[in-house]
Amino acid sequence: MEKKLSSENNQLSSEHILGLLPHRYPFALVDKVIENIPGERAVAVKNVTINEPQFQGHFPERPLMPGVLIVESMAQVGGIIVTQMPDLPKGLFVFAGINNVKFRKPVVPGDQLIISCELLSIKRKRFGKVKGEAHVDGNLVCAGELMFSLVD
Repeated sequence: MEKKLSSENNQLSSEHILGLLPHRYPFALVDKVIENIPGERAVAVKNVTINEPQFQGHFPERPLMPGVLIVESMAQVGGIIVTQMPDLPKGLFVFAGINNVKFRKPVVPGDQLIISCELLSIKRKRFGKVKGEAHVDGNLVCAGELMFSLVD
C-alpha cells in the first residue's frame, strides 16, 4: 500500500530543492517536487525552456534536450530522495553507474518533464540504486536505473 501525504507536506519548492541538492545554475535541473515520500519516492517537474544554455549548440536549427541532461535530471530527483534519509551520512553522493537507460522520444523546448524516481536499494549506507522514468505529456521519454556512491 502506497503512503499518502497531504498536499502541503509532499511538495517541495525550488528554494527547498536548493537546500537539499548541491547543484546550481546552469546545472540545477529540478524545478519543483510535486510528490515526495522521503527515502522512498519522488515525482518532480523540469520545465524545458529555449533559453537554457545547451540549446545554443544542441542543436541551433533543431533544439533537443541532450539525453545526458535528462538522465542527470532523473539523478537529481533520486538525490532528493536520498538527502532526506536521516540514517545516511551527510556528504556528496555522485553517479556510480547507469543501467538499461533508454531514450524513447525527443525532448524539446516547451516540454515539461515529469520525473518519477523510486529508491530500489541502499547498501552499507554508501551505495544506492534508484529506478527513474521521465514522461512528457504522459509519454515515456526516458527510463533506467541509476547508481550512486558517497564520496569521501
